[in-house]
Amino acid sequence: MTNKSPPGEHDSALPGFLGTIDSIISRLEAAGLALSVLLMALNTISNVIGRFVFQESLFFSEEVNRILIVLITFAGIGYAARHGRHIRMSAIYDALPTAMRKVFMVGIAVISSLCMFALCYFSVGYIDKVATSGRILPALQIPVYWIYLWVPVGFAVTGIQYALTAVKNLVEKDIYLSTKVLEGYDDTEVEL
Repeated sequence: MTNKSPPGEHDSALPGFLGTIDSIISRLEAAGLALSVLLMALNTISNVIGRFVFQESLFFSEEVNRILIVLITFAGIGYAARHGRHIRMSAIYDALPTAMRKVFMVGIAVISSLCMFALCYFSVGYIDKVATSGRILPALQIPVYWIYLWVPVGFAVTGIQYALTAVKNLVEKDIYLSTKVLEGYDDTEVEL
C-alpha cells in the first residue's frame, strides 16, 4: 500500500519543469497577496487609530495603500487565472459539443496569454515613460514608477498561467479552465 498524501494547494498538476514553475509562482502569488492584504489592513487600522486617538494621521498611509492596491490588483489577476475565477461569457461556448469546446478553450487560453504578454510589454513602455518624468511620491519620496513595477509582473504571471492552461488542455483528455480547475459549473442554485 502506498501512503500518498493529498495534493497541496500549491502542488502543480503539470508534469516536470512546468509543474515546478507553476508551484513556485503559486507560492509567491499566495504569499504576496496575503502579505499585501495584511499590510493594507494594518496600515489602515494604524491610520484610523492615529487619527482618532492621537488626532494625527499617518502622513504616508494613503500612498502605501495605493501601492498595495496596485500590487493586489495585478497579482490578483494571475491568482484568478490560476484558480479559474476569471469572467467567462459562455453562452455560445456552452452550446458547443465537447470537442469544439476543447478547441475553443485552447484558443481562448492562447489568445488570452498573448494579450497578457502584449499588455506586459506595453506596461513596461509606460513605466519607462513614468520613470523618465522623474515624478516622486510626495510623502514617501520614492519614484512613482516603483508603484507600477507590479503591473508587468502581474501581466506576465497571468500570461504564463494562460499558456500553462493551453498546454494542460493539449495534453489532457478533459477540458480545464486553469491547470487545476476542470470545466463545469458548481450547483449553487437554491430553490425557494
